[in-house]
Amino acid sequence: MPNNLSKDLKRYNYLVGEIDATYHEISTKLGLSDSVMRILYSICDNGTARPLQEICRLTGLSKQTINSALRKLEREGIIYLEPLSPKNKNVCLTESGKVMANQSAGQLLALENDIFASWPQEDMEKYIALTETYLLHLRARAAQIPANPACNALMSQ
Repeated sequence: MPNNLSKDLKRYNYLVGEIDATYHEISTKLGLSDSVMRILYSICDNGTARPLQEICRLTGLSKQTINSALRKLEREGIIYLEPLSPKNKNVCLTESGKVMANQSAGQLLALENDIFASWPQEDMEKYIALTETYLLHLRARAAQIPANPACNALMSQ
């Protein structure tokens, strides 16, 4: 296994890990699992509802994890599902869900917004542009990676 990570990549990976750990800490403080927080965050970022397919894409969570979290939220009266089409549903916050989401994901969104608002506009634009460029390059290169049947076989054992 190659150990030729650049100093910058090591630093970047460390920072990404620390950011993820901080988001986990916030979720824990607010009494939510990471998956529930990510789902509520996705909904709040869009208002009070979001199509399930978008939640899957934006959170990066597995369908099984999302389904389990949604069933829990539905049992607790936080969300309800509304048909959008034969293949998609809208995940909507109930009235009590709106209160809960505002006290959790809404609080996180406000915190993030405050941080970004404190940065000079030029820095914010540069950060967003660099992040977008990184994402575009990562997607393009990821598309070139061939499937590895040997790894797939090992993982299914």
